[in-house]
Amino acid sequence: MPEQKRAYEDLESIFRAGVERVNPQQLIASGLRLKGDRLTVQTESASLTLDLRDFKRILVLGAGKASAAMAAGLEQILGDRISEGLVVVKYGHTAALQRIRLIESGHPLPDEQGVRGAEAVAELARGADAQTLVVNLVSGGGSAILPAPFQGEGRRGGISISLAEKQKTTQVLLACGVTIQEFNCIRKHISNLKGGRLAELLHPARSLNLILSDVVGDRLDTIASGLTVADETTYAQARDIVARYGIEDQLPSRVVELLRRGADGEFPETPKPGDPVFAAVTNVLLGTNYTALSAAARRAEQLGYTPVVLSSRIVGEAREVAKVLAAIAADMRAFDLLARRPACLLCGGETTVTLKGKGLGGRNQELALSFLNELAAAGDEARGIYFLSAATDGNDGPTDAAGAFASADIVEQARARDLSIPSYLSANDSYHFYEAIDGLLKTGPTNTNVCDLQICLIF
Repeated sequence: MPEQKRAYEDLESIFRAGVERVNPQQLIASGLRLKGDRLTVQTESASLTLDLRDFKRILVLGAGKASAAMAAGLEQILGDRISEGLVVVKYGHTAALQRIRLIESGHPLPDEQGVRGAEAVAELARGADAQTLVVNLVSGGGSAILPAPFQGEGRRGGISISLAEKQKTTQVLLACGVTIQEFNCIRKHISNLKGGRLAELLHPARSLNLILSDVVGDRLDTIASGLTVADETTYAQARDIVARYGIEDQLPSRVVELLRRGADGEFPETPKPGDPVFAAVTNVLLGTNYTALSAAARRAEQLGYTPVVLSSRIVGEAREVAKVLAAIAADMRAFDLLARRPACLLCGGETTVTLKGKGLGGRNQELALSFLNELAAAGDEARGIYFLSAATDGNDGPTDAAGAFASADIVEQARARDLSIPSYLSANDSYHFYEAIDGLLKTGPTNTNVCDLQICLIF
């Protein structure tokens, strides 16, 4: 098989192997066991057994891109023991469910459907008591998918944040290059569910929270903005993030007012570590980016490559990360750095894009286009290097693509069609560049979400 054709097929095969390893139904099936009345949870991060006879009812809640698939897996285990349930997912990220209701909502911008879903989740949560076992199915995307705009009373009057104001805040934060941790710090403090506030509503019920990580470093307080996790961030920190990025004038005035008054102590903080509301809360990490990377590396080895897993914690501006990865790939080809050829360099994480143009794309497509720009500058030294950056959920930003490829032959295609890579980069228009040369990877929704994967083959 010609090198070029083999490379593209292998890149996609390696990517899909990583995604399949974090299939939510399989993760649920491998991590949970029901024997009689005893439910055992056994994962890399937790080991516990619950006697279901201790509870009069089992309530299932959930939010995130993978929550429907997680719910399908849980139904197979618990069946008619589930008394009631509701999961809220991104449009299209669905599964066939028998006992658990499903609501689809917007991502990355929250919408009215999401607000209705959040209200329904909150109502069910308030109905839980000490004899209720609540199983929460949480995955990436839950922050936007389950919006509960803040409504509360302070010492000098109340504040109600509207959906439109939350949408505007989300747009501003997406465009200014904040990290996911900074993003979620603000979201937690303008929400009635995030930052452990769902745990407040559930108290004193027993909650088992099964979590699929889409966050670099797998911090439970950041995944879906920590619905059932103690929050160490504060209103003051949220206010300082706004100041640091110089976005106060871009945010809705009531959001700025809420953060200011919250920092002054006028509104209750999110629940902190040691709060009694977490006494009956167990958070379990089911799968991570590293889980997917490990499976991808095994597939690469099966295909005849020497795999090198660089890191599962890649962050930073997408186009700058691309420059580093391209430099490593060039040295691997020139000097057999890190591994003998053919080699497969793998990494993952979540980069950011600071929007300056008005084009269309996502962080993976921008990363791939920046990588392609480096290959274009390298000339003949770029031959034998093939690259893919893609989102494990199948949706890169507001597009229908998971990601995009980069190689020397794509550089040649661009030149033949008079497509300027730097111009498309400047416009943040990676989608339309890759659409023009058929360089996008489109998988459709995968119903999982563990950040992004970057895969580079070096011949």
